[in-house]
Order: sequence, then structure tokens, then C-alpha cells
Amino acid sequence: MPIFSEKLPVFAPAKVNLHLAVKNRRSDGFHDIDSVFLAVNFCDTLYFDAVEGKNTVEITMEGLNSPLPTEKNIVFKAVSLFREKTGFSQGLKIKVEKRIPMGGGLGGGSSDAAAALLALNKLSGSPCCREDLLEMAACLGSDVPFFIYETPAARVTGRGERILPITAPMLFLVLVSPGFSSDTSAAYKLFDEEKRAYKPSNDDISELLKEGIFEKKVYSHFTNDFLSVFPEPEKSVYNEIIAKLLESGALYANLSGSGSACFGVFADREHAQKAADALRGKWRFVQDCCTFR
Repeated sequence: MPIFSEKLPVFAPAKVNLHLAVKNRRSDGFHDIDSVFLAVNFCDTLYFDAVEGKNTVEITMEGLNSPLPTEKNIVFKAVSLFREKTGFSQGLKIKVEKRIPMGGGLGGGSSDAAAALLALNKLSGSPCCREDLLEMAACLGSDVPFFIYETPAARVTGRGERILPITAPMLFLVLVSPGFSSDTSAAYKLFDEEKRAYKPSNDDISELLKEGIFEKKVYSHFTNDFLSVFPEPEKSVYNEIIAKLLESGALYANLSGSGSACFGVFADREHAQKAADALRGKWRFVQDCCTFR
């Protein structure tokens, strides 16, 4: 008998990096980071359905121009890993409604993978504790562990596996994608080619985040180390979007992750929606949103 008989919808929120400092390259080839992640209420949606057939899985992706082959899909990888670790063998049909742009630094694929792990754990009777899920998440990608915590915001360090949830107020944002994607590994290669040495910052960010404060004085300490390493024309495009967001009233604007999406933080929903309306038409993707709860 199926363990569930109706489609289970699961939301997979996007994220932005309010702050992203890239530290030195590690012996395993990854880089340590010091980042502030914020989950927003712009989401992909995954639907899980039980079907006949042991260990079978059918995944359909809607909203993508060029869907990935199943074996390269991170949701398929999450299902396979969960089966391997737990022995869960229920046949599954999974539909993924994609809204989050791919290659935008918004964590769409990572969020989908985390949503799959969380859903499968629930559907199989919760055989895994959070630590088990975090271990699997780290195997799937550096951003995946953040989404396992289901927290609105967190200080993220290590290669992405160390998560410290922090208090965040309701923030209102506008996301803008220029219409092209950015490859994370290529961005790190550009960073390494500049042979930058990580310079530890002062403790201002740590102290301010402990208080859960997100005001202009905090944003002045935030940065994104990738923004300066991109060649033209990407760098000019990102700087133009950031400038337009600031001109539209953003309290703070920056690149998310290694790009290609930028974001602006606004004082309230009305200002965010007004800015989004003004920017639509110039850029391929513009979306207003707020902190995910």
C-alpha cells in the first residue's frame, strides 16, 4: 500500500546572499566562505505522488526551456541518495514547477534538493534526524544544508555546511536577472586567478547579527567578493542593475552568490513593488518578494 495517497506539495524557496566573503581555497578544492543567507518567498514547488514499482522514480520539470536529463537532475540525485541511506523504496512520481532562474545564484537547484530530502524523510516516517539530512545535503551541494534548516536567515561558513540561524525581520526585496546564467565553478576560477588572499574582517557583522539587526548600518558592512572578479561585459551589467535598484529606492543592493541575479532590499512592500514595476521590461526577470516564513 502507498504510504500516501494524495500529492504532497512542498515549497522550495530561493535565497539571496546578503553578504558573501570568499576565503582561501581548501585542500579539497573548495573555498571556505563567510556569508549571510536569506530565504525569500519566491519558490519552486515540488509535488510528490506514490506510484507502483519498487525504487522507481519519474521526474517531470515544468517551466524550463531545456530540462536536464533525469540522471543529472539534482532532485533525482537527492532521491537516489536518500534511498541509499535509508532503504526507502516506494515508487515516486515527482513534478517540479520551476520558477527560480537557473544559474542565478538564487539557490533554486539546492533548494529543490533540500525540499526533496525533507519531503522523503517525512513520507518515510522520519528515519533521519537533522544531522543525517545535513550529511546528505552536503554531498549534494554546498548551498543545500542551509535549506535543510528551514530558517529565514543564517550565517553560513565552512564550504556551506556550517549553519548558524539568525533572527531576521520581514525584509522586502526585488530580484533581477539579466537573462544569462553564471557558472559557479567558473566564478571561483576567476577568483583564484586573481590570487587574492582572504583578509579577515572585523567583528562588526558578527556582533550586529547577534542582535538580529538589519538596518543601513549593517548593510554598510556587507559585500560580495565575486562582483569585482567578473570580466566585461558581465561586470558592467551587474553594476548597472545594482545602480538601477539603488536609484529605485533600495536601501542596499548587490549580486547574489556568484550571479547572475542581483537584488535590492527595500523599506517596505509598496516601495519594492513600485521598483519592480519600474524595472520590468528592461530585464528579462524581475520579481518582488519578501522574507520566507
